[in-house]
Amino acid sequence: MASDATGVGFPGGFGGGFAGTGLTVRRSAAHLSADRTLPAAGPWGHVLRRSAHLLPAVAVVALLAVPSAPAGDGSAGSGSVADAASGLLVLYCLVRVLRDRARPLTRTAAVVLGLPVLGVTIAAITAHDPGSNLPGIARYLQIFVLVPGALLLLLRDRRDFRLVAGSVVVLALVQGAIGVTQYLTGTGASYMGEEIRAVGTFGPTDVMGMATVVAYGLVICVGFALSPADSSAADGPGRHAARVRSAIALGCAALLAVPLALSFSRGAWIATAVAVALQLTLSGPRRAVVVTLVAGALGVVLVGGLGIGSQMITERLDSITRVTDAPDQSVTDRYTMWAAATDMWREHPVTGVGLKGFPAYRDSHASLALSAASDTEGAGLGFQRQPLLSPHNMYLLVLSEQGLLGIVALAGSWAALLVRALRRLPGAYRSRTGADCGLAVTGLLIWQLVDFSYADIGGPSTVLTAVMLGLAARWALGPARRPATSEAGRA
Repeated sequence: MASDATGVGFPGGFGGGFAGTGLTVRRSAAHLSADRTLPAAGPWGHVLRRSAHLLPAVAVVALLAVPSAPAGDGSAGSGSVADAASGLLVLYCLVRVLRDRARPLTRTAAVVLGLPVLGVTIAAITAHDPGSNLPGIARYLQIFVLVPGALLLLLRDRRDFRLVAGSVVVLALVQGAIGVTQYLTGTGASYMGEEIRAVGTFGPTDVMGMATVVAYGLVICVGFALSPADSSAADGPGRHAARVRSAIALGCAALLAVPLALSFSRGAWIATAVAVALQLTLSGPRRAVVVTLVAGALGVVLVGGLGIGSQMITERLDSITRVTDAPDQSVTDRYTMWAAATDMWREHPVTGVGLKGFPAYRDSHASLALSAASDTEGAGLGFQRQPLLSPHNMYLLVLSEQGLLGIVALAGSWAALLVRALRRLPGAYRSRTGADCGLAVTGLLIWQLVDFSYADIGGPSTVLTAVMLGLAARWALGPARRPATSEAGRA
């Protein structure tokens, strides 16, 4: 009998307790004996017992559906209930590490996840006012180190991965349904004089929130839909179930395309197109053709046939090609802030101006073309002026505030995750084990790396980026083989 610590692994047997990260879960013979004498609890009882350790991670995702009040200055604010839950998640994993008294991370995982600490620490030390950098330090460590590391420790196998990824898809469907309702009823955020922009529960101060959640869910669904059936599903019923799961995933991806379009977020559109195109390429030409045809037909029906936002979506798409000829004010503001961030870096090339330093240095480096604030309205809030406190480009934000040291450390960590994720995909396809997880992770990483060219961290939805990086870390940084200690748990 296999203990609860042993599950179906990732490529090449990736999984089995905390063995993937150097932890060994020890269960006494008394516990195993007790398991054999427990009364049957049914399939749902077994699932709940086996997945109880994932409740902190699922809670972080679920609590993102709770609306967050904007800050007093009209910005998206911070400190949401999901952020608090992420802190409890980290604490929960820390207690488990101390209880098991084992090295929690492999050397490679420690280096990859620890790289962002280097740039953040140096930027904080060299800042003019180190005390004011404390919130920035906490935020960076939360998003890029602590929460991803906690999920790396928490997820034991592919079933755990799929459960957490599935919770993201459920959140995306909920937020997407709210967003479509906002568009149809005119209760969304203000866009071109009408309150029709789909923003979900994130409100007009975090217009990228719903777009990010929905895009994550869509990319995960595409990854699950494109993967071949696992080797464990070689029999007739298993193969049929795998096909049903793929069809459901593809259907969910099609549903999520609607609120993504109604978010009117150009950056999310571009990032999703690039991520899905890469997933299609990696999955093989046959699947790529089928999915492309289905997506094209869906687009024709929704936009051309039903007319869902067709005129505004077309105008929004056209604006992408007019960023140099006739840019709107939002594009002008973004270019101006990009230039200001570049000037800050030139003055402080090695360590930057310090965490949270961009707003203080912005006006002295920006041209008069900058409007300094954007107008927000709708989705339950009145008119507000939302200050532009970042360049809306993660790479330039890090470059300006942390300098070359910071951007090399942070981008190097992301690049290492992507390279290791891509290196594991061929083995997953050959063994037909966990390719869905690999495709989902690769798509998520590509989406985030592209989207960071148009956005940065900020707002309640940012904690979901940490969850995404945790999923990526579990796939990319886990061992290629199941250690012998995991196999010893089999009775």
